[in-house]
Amino acid sequence: MSFLRICRRLQISKAHPAIFFSHILNSLGSQPQISSFHLTRLPYNLTEAFRRTSIIYCKFFHHFSSLQHSDSQNIFQTIDFDEWVNDIEEDIALVLPEFLETVHKAKNFACANEAMSFLDNSGVKPSKDLIFSAIWALKQEWKLAFLVFKWGEKWKCVVEETRCLMIWLLGNHQKFSTAWTLIHDLYKASMDAQQAMFIMIDRYAAANNPSKAIETFKIFMKFKFSPDQRTFFSFLDILNKHRNIEEAEEFVFLNKKFFPLEIESFNIILNGWCNIANDIYEAKRVWREMSRCCIVPDGTSYTHMISCFSRAGNLFDSLRLYDEMKKKGWIPGVRVYNSLIYVLTRENCLNEALRIVDHMKESGMQPDSTTYDSMILPLCKSAKFQEARTILARMIQDDVNTTSETYHAFLEGANLEGTCKLFNLMRKAGLGPSRHTFLLMLSKFLKIGQPENALKIWSNMKQYDVVPDSEHYSVLVEGLVKCKMFVQATELYDEMISNRLVDDPKLKKLLSEPVRDGIHALEGQGQTTVVMHIHKGKGLLYGKGRAIRTRRPGKQSEKKGSNGT
Repeated sequence: MSFLRICRRLQISKAHPAIFFSHILNSLGSQPQISSFHLTRLPYNLTEAFRRTSIIYCKFFHHFSSLQHSDSQNIFQTIDFDEWVNDIEEDIALVLPEFLETVHKAKNFACANEAMSFLDNSGVKPSKDLIFSAIWALKQEWKLAFLVFKWGEKWKCVVEETRCLMIWLLGNHQKFSTAWTLIHDLYKASMDAQQAMFIMIDRYAAANNPSKAIETFKIFMKFKFSPDQRTFFSFLDILNKHRNIEEAEEFVFLNKKFFPLEIESFNIILNGWCNIANDIYEAKRVWREMSRCCIVPDGTSYTHMISCFSRAGNLFDSLRLYDEMKKKGWIPGVRVYNSLIYVLTRENCLNEALRIVDHMKESGMQPDSTTYDSMILPLCKSAKFQEARTILARMIQDDVNTTSETYHAFLEGANLEGTCKLFNLMRKAGLGPSRHTFLLMLSKFLKIGQPENALKIWSNMKQYDVVPDSEHYSVLVEGLVKCKMFVQATELYDEMISNRLVDDPKLKKLLSEPVRDGIHALEGQGQTTVVMHIHKGKGLLYGKGRAIRTRRPGKQSEKKGSNGT
């Protein structure tokens, strides 16, 4: 509780975000038209934020927007904090473990000032890279990370990247009120808060709270004072990425007076239903809605729909849309051909898929890793490993780099010996095996009832420099419990807790159920414990014995008489 008080002291305020922005708006003396603006409940359709646009009557036409939607035009890109950490100098990695140990000791102090003084006197010299690395290392312990952040602020070692990381981390732990205080600080310092606001939107969407994400976007747009399509597209992409596609679509239609319905907006929604949710029925509904709104599909629209039909194994509609796309004058790209190759291979038309590969080469297109993976994956899934190896040989012959997905496909049908060989091949190719690879193999061997092989894979993780995380432990412990290996499961769970990994309540519940249907097999001891029902207020005795009887397999239980024979 003492450290919780420290975190509370470190926070500037717990006020609602709207209060922060009302203060900011009141300080904008150069904007008299909004000086009296009060942030009450913001309108869902932004009617108070933007002027109305003129009514556009429905006519069918090919719409070519000056703002074609693409990743390069999104003002918000998902930040790869791992990449930032990897760019930090190696000297920091030597100091970091000792500093983290000091930080863990600091949480025992009763107040923030004492904790700060302890860090000041630790002999560690603060730096921008050290603060960033420490916060990243403490991403599972937000209170300690926030302490390091405030200590870094004290020594002016917090830069924009560090602040973004802290806001992202707080959002991960759903400590949004604390994150808002950091954004408030940005505005007070007249610093650009655009990236921080998008991180908040992203974390709200990730927390399955799209209404808060929408409210944050509306606050953000209030400060831009004019409609911005790039910002709008970025917002829709964030909602899509976290499967809030229905909310994104609703927002598009409710705000069509300020962001007119365009092909770019529909393509974002189509991408969500086609490539994220993989919902062919919703995708077809949006396709029909485009026609009702007088929006003519473009090349991107066809690409999304063909991808969706292909993934669903619908060969007929994939080819139909492909022909329609060419008739409308849109040139199919590599993604379209990859989708066709996948569905043809899946529907046992490998020769036709290979003809498309040849056609791509003749058209000047270079088949990529996805092209060959689109054949290898469905072949391996159908247990056609000989054909898959033939495609792999062709892939190598065409000087196309293999991917981790290529090897993962072959791992599906590999035994323990084959798995180890593939691991070595992945290492030589510089493709791992990664943490995801080990998750796949642990799940596979446990699913087919081979826990011994799963434990052997587990023991090989260190050999490939993969450190088990909480997800690895969860998969293995749960699998071992299902395979009745309770002793090993308990040992691994205790190891997970001792390594300060995030506890999984589901695992605790599994291991705390000693009896199921009255019988609990004790792994490794060859015995079964039968638990007798004991009524309240009454003991259950068997002569002078215990209430629990133990019976070893292969032996009949001997009933003792009164004479002990």
